[in-house]
Amino acid sequence: MAHTRIRKFNTKDTYPEQNIDNDLCQVVAAKGTMIFVRGQIGQDLDTSENVAVGDVAGQTEQAMTNIKMLVEEAGGKLEHITKITIYLVDPRYREDVYRVVGKWLKGVFPVSTGIVVSALARPEWLVEVDAIAVIPDDE
Repeated sequence: MAHTRIRKFNTKDTYPEQNIDNDLCQVVAAKGTMIFVRGQIGQDLDTSENVAVGDVAGQTEQAMTNIKMLVEEAGGKLEHITKITIYLVDPRYREDVYRVVGKWLKGVFPVSTGIVVSALARPEWLVEVDAIAVIPDDE
């Protein structure tokens, strides 16, 4: 792995009562070119069409698809992600959202922050995910 990931853990150990399996860590030390990905939602980047309306897992899949596409367009890879922030309009969506994110970032171990908000920019949006990635200097 290109970055130093300190105090790695998995959420199935930290939150055994929840059905989530996310590889995370407490600190990422990285050197390189930083990529800041704007918050992504359940919207197709090419058409601006909302997808998976009413389906938080489907919206998360689209958000992660967008993040992967944008990081790659900037010259990076998912493994370069160092930080994600997840915004939920309802804390009951946490397990569904984190299962999807965990699938996309298995083995990456980013730092993660989850926030419950009263609303997102449109009422049909249930989740938003933003990311920071760092392309290592030697790549």
